[in-house]
Amino acid sequence: MLPDVTAGVALLALTAYVVLGGADFGAGFWDLTAGGAERGAPVRAMIKRAMSPVWEANHVWLIFLLVVLWTGFPEAFGSIASTLAIPLFVAALGIVLRGGAFALKGEAATIAEARALGATFALASVIVPFFLGAAAGAIAAGEVPVGNASGDEWSSWTQSTSILVGALAVAAGAHLAAVFLGADSRRAGETELVHAFRVRALGSGVVAGALAIAGLLVVRSDVPQLYDDLTSGAGLACVLASGAAGLITLWLEWRERFELARYTAAAAVGAIVAGWAVAQEPYLLPPDLTVHEAAAPDATLVALLVATGLGMLILIPALTWLFRLALSGRLVYEDKPRP
Repeated sequence: MLPDVTAGVALLALTAYVVLGGADFGAGFWDLTAGGAERGAPVRAMIKRAMSPVWEANHVWLIFLLVVLWTGFPEAFGSIASTLAIPLFVAALGIVLRGGAFALKGEAATIAEARALGATFALASVIVPFFLGAAAGAIAAGEVPVGNASGDEWSSWTQSTSILVGALAVAAGAHLAAVFLGADSRRAGETELVHAFRVRALGSGVVAGALAIAGLLVVRSDVPQLYDDLTSGAGLACVLASGAAGLITLWLEWRERFELARYTAAAAVGAIVAGWAVAQEPYLLPPDLTVHEAAAPDATLVALLVATGLGMLILIPALTWLFRLALSGRLVYEDKPRP
């Protein structure tokens, strides 16, 4: 039971990071594609306004996920970190460069510096979710064997399932960001930006849905067992729930009802993560290492879960208050987004 509870905690952390961190990275995608300096200025200004209060807090869930994995499932963590060292290193480097660029680009002394920092932020926002998604795809495809660097450092994450999951991570993050930014623009009274993010949300939602469907076809060819579990039982329920939430989100976006769309979009993405977990059960590293086999001793798991519970008593109220302040507009550093 303890291994299952610990795995559930890790899954919740992963879901939180995929939704909140994914929206963060997606905002960088829209920064990258906003257009030239003059045409893209309003979009970039809204991105800065929306992200500034919360972007660092969203990475709490990645740190928490890593701690749970290396403490609760050390053998699996070592196998993942060694075989997938390349995509994980690139993603970690991208997170560092992206954060530094976002924090510093408002302090640039010259136009050239501002452009370099802006390009670093935008490009890293695409690179990070792609490589993290590729790593997740490698695990799902059974390309991470048990042991230190037992898998191939290149082919493990460059097969079709990994590439498609990486692309889906970028598209899903862009869709979440468009929905969140549309809601922020509505609260700020920026009608033109609401319309702009409506177009972006609808387009990225269709692309994300198409990639999800294509992903099932790729998985059917590459990982038949995973496909069978995704199209039956609880896995199928998660797939259908994700599809239904996605369609509702598109309808809400069409009506520009972004506040409600935030929750349905998050539910659609969360259902994808849940479907992957359910389809992969009972394996942590398919097809050889189960959750129970990978788990640390019971005493370690008890200590981890107790520490998690105590930590959440501080973390959850703090994050809730932070997001309430951000959504109410009380943390906005200016009344109107400007270039």
